[in-house]
This record gives sequence, C-alpha cells and structure tokens, in this order.
Amino acid sequence: MRLTDLWRRLNETFGPGYAESVAHDQVLTQLGGRTIIQALTAGEEVVSVWRAVVAAYPDRVPARLR
Repeated sequence: MRLTDLWRRLNETFGPGYAESVAHDQVLTQLGGRTIIQALTAGEEVVSVWRAVVAAYPDRVPARLR
C-alpha cells in the first residue's frame, strides 16, 4: 500500500477535515501508543498503519476499504 492510498482511505473513512485530525491527534494503542503521523515518521509500514486504523475503528471503516 502506498502513502497516497492510506490518505485516500482515511479521507473516505473520516472525511477530509477530520482525517487530518485523526492522523495527527488520535493515539492508537495498535500503533504502540503513537499517532498515525508518529508511526509513519518512525518508519512503520503504511499497510500496518492502515490495519491499526481498521482495528481501532471497526465500525467506522467501510468493509470495502478493509
């Protein structure tokens, strides 16, 4: 998965404005207590970050994006 795919999925899931907030502000236990941005900056694989988002927001992520 590419970084552009991650952002597209985040925008589809949360909406363009809220996706930025989620990525910068929401600490996910699935990412070791880091935000999406922190995990990506630390070198976490994009697909692992997306899987963490799906695990953290199972009711929010559309089935077609999982």
